[in-house]
Amino acid sequence: MTPEVVERVKVLEGLCKSRGWTLGLAESCTGGLLSSWICSQAGVSSFFLGSVVSYNRVAKERYLAVPPHLIRTHGEVSVPVARAMASGIRSELGCDWSVSITGIAGPSGGSKDKPVGFVCFAVAGPGFEEACHKHFPATGGREDIQRQAALFAFDFLLNGMR
Repeated sequence: MTPEVVERVKVLEGLCKSRGWTLGLAESCTGGLLSSWICSQAGVSSFFLGSVVSYNRVAKERYLAVPPHLIRTHGEVSVPVARAMASGIRSELGCDWSVSITGIAGPSGGSKDKPVGFVCFAVAGPGFEEACHKHFPATGGREDIQRQAALFAFDFLLNGMR
């Protein structure tokens, strides 16, 4: 675990414990990486309720209640689907805050409009909802895209909570 990740987990824990918040995650292209980072630190069960790794459409629809029409219209990797994933995990776990990640980690699967490294994110919390997309360079390969996406999602969440 890198020092930058350990520090983020400590900040997250401090925010959640001081405000009585709980957290849930909905991950796709990162395959549970962000969840594993959070769970690597002792004591997080006081605020971290869990996560769903919804790697394909069926899991997004079944476990996160992503409406099928959103996937048909925008694709699994889209801001509307990321928003629905964040909302779905909040509803399923009954948590205060959530973050979702869906993207194309590669090395294949990209397109002109959504190349490898294209990732969508959403954060939802009490009176807060924000979503965006980023393109991470594919030069470092699949694992690097996943790492960059998980770090961005962590910072996106922390900024929303502050």
